[in-house]
Amino acid sequence: MDQSQRAPGGLIFYALVYLLFLYAPILLLPLFAFNDSAVIALPLSGFTLRWFDVLWDTTALHAALYNSLIIAATTSVLSTCLGILAARAAARYPIPGKRGIVGFIMVPLVLPEVIVGISLLVVLIQLGMSLSLWTVIMGHVLVCTPFSVAILGAAFNNMDASLEEASMDLGESALGTFRRIILPLAAPGILASMLVAFTISFDEFIIAFFLTGTDATLPVYIWSQLRFPARLPGMMALGFLMVLMSFALLLTAEYLRRRSSRLISGDEAEGASLFFDAASGMR
Repeated sequence: MDQSQRAPGGLIFYALVYLLFLYAPILLLPLFAFNDSAVIALPLSGFTLRWFDVLWDTTALHAALYNSLIIAATTSVLSTCLGILAARAAARYPIPGKRGIVGFIMVPLVLPEVIVGISLLVVLIQLGMSLSLWTVIMGHVLVCTPFSVAILGAAFNNMDASLEEASMDLGESALGTFRRIILPLAAPGILASMLVAFTISFDEFIIAFFLTGTDATLPVYIWSQLRFPARLPGMMALGFLMVLMSFALLLTAEYLRRRSSRLISGDEAEGASLFFDAASGMR
């Protein structure tokens, strides 16, 4: 490799320090999750799996986990559906003021979540709505939709318009073309959007804290347990499991996003196969 193409040593050092600062606290989770002591401190006392057994036997934890799964799954579907509509319209149609509209949709990305949570709480109370899992879903959809629009916008913008035109020339309707040509090509991006939205919703605390009713989500449940020192090791074990799940979902979402980009931007074999399969079905 040419010397001019090598990364400067200072940049590599900065990246390593940044990664260490970012992930060192996470690396402590497995240490104390398997530590045979109720005290979160070094040196470690020994290896144990009893904190995971505690999680298995805690009924309130199971209820909070169920609530979070329901909220995250519903949020991922709703935010992805809204993202498909917004991203497709922005990529395909010359809408007046399109940039301003898309920018307005992306505003929740830059607003502090505590402000969003308090604002939603005030609005819902004024409307006379009782706090429940559905109010949390509403807040999470508001936060996750911009992520879906960003992911799906890249998928739809990179799509070859000639495939859609050829489908229309073969006699397919606009809705049929969208269902049989556009959606299959954008499927990896759609799955990536759903996984990212699921992960964000599952881990989100601030909005859930303000909008949840009597049914706590998993992050709210964890926060409530931090007041009891004897339960901290169990929460470390739970945090370790959540980190593993989040990494798995995000890695899968990134793989699907890159696969979507390759498929849409010119992977001739796969793109042509999808198109000719659909075209033959039209006939």
